[in-house]
Amino acid sequence: MHPFATAVFGTMIVAAAPAVLAQSAPAKPVSAPSPGEIVSAAPASDWVAIAPKDLLVMRLKPDAKGRPRTVVIQLMPAPFSQGWIGNIRKIAAATWWDGTAIVRVQDNYVTQWGDPDGDDKAAAKPLPNGLAVVPEGDYVVARAGFLERQGVAGGPALRDLLIPRNDVSHFHAFYRGFPVEASGTPDSVSAWPIHCYGMVGVGRNLSPDTGTGAELYAVIGQAPRHLDRNIALVGRVIQGMEHLSSLPRGTGPLGFYETPAERVPIVSVRLASALPKAEQPRFDYLATDSASFARYAAARANRRDPFFIRPAGGADICNIPVPVRAVPG
Repeated sequence: MHPFATAVFGTMIVAAAPAVLAQSAPAKPVSAPSPGEIVSAAPASDWVAIAPKDLLVMRLKPDAKGRPRTVVIQLMPAPFSQGWIGNIRKIAAATWWDGTAIVRVQDNYVTQWGDPDGDDKAAAKPLPNGLAVVPEGDYVVARAGFLERQGVAGGPALRDLLIPRNDVSHFHAFYRGFPVEASGTPDSVSAWPIHCYGMVGVGRNLSPDTGTGAELYAVIGQAPRHLDRNIALVGRVIQGMEHLSSLPRGTGPLGFYETPAERVPIVSVRLASALPKAEQPRFDYLATDSASFARYAAARANRRDPFFIRPAGGADICNIPVPVRAVPG
């Protein structure tokens, strides 16, 4: 396998006349709603349903206490990474991942899964026929006018909330719920998805190999942005991240598990659309071109709810995770 193949508050009693207290007490600042409160108040029209065909459901072997472990991944929307995502759909339809395993957990970096024998041509599990060979150029999308124009009502544009500050020709944005980086202008742009926490990418060998999509990883640590445009990103974990981020770290080089006993078996991986209707998970994401998301992003960048003392003045794009909610079946 390749590296990418309580605070306690006391009570103080003050012996003073109520009038004195009333006169000397500073006015309590008016607090702003928290990001969570903004999300909770978002109207139904600001939420977008994720189609079952765009959800990948991975079931791991139950944990030591017999509790089920399910991970749900939302696949990237077009036009990003569609060659690899087409392969992933074929691999899932062929049930190829059933019986494979999580093979690598590197602290503050990634959890990776696939065929443990993938490097041994004689022992490797045969891949489905018809998988595309995707060129490196597809790490970046060049297209005019497809990024959402985001702004904060009554306040700065999203790009002005982000740290480091963006200039006119190089900026961050969101596209249909996913964080991207871009160069050019919003009307003539080259853009690529970025490695935030929970993003899912494709393992590969050395260039010019770009990977098939059979070997995948999820970011479980500080955003490894040096990987952007060097490897394909195909989605993000929207449920069950704890089942990937809390696994024992591998003791081998780059966090690979050294023995089969250490690996976490994968029971199945299916597109949600291939599951019985009653078993299909349902999720919505907060539309990243909505007024609610604009308010949420501003609140993430400058917290003014009661706990906070000073607004930060901005936020890294990876610190503005797009809200996702499960929808009752």
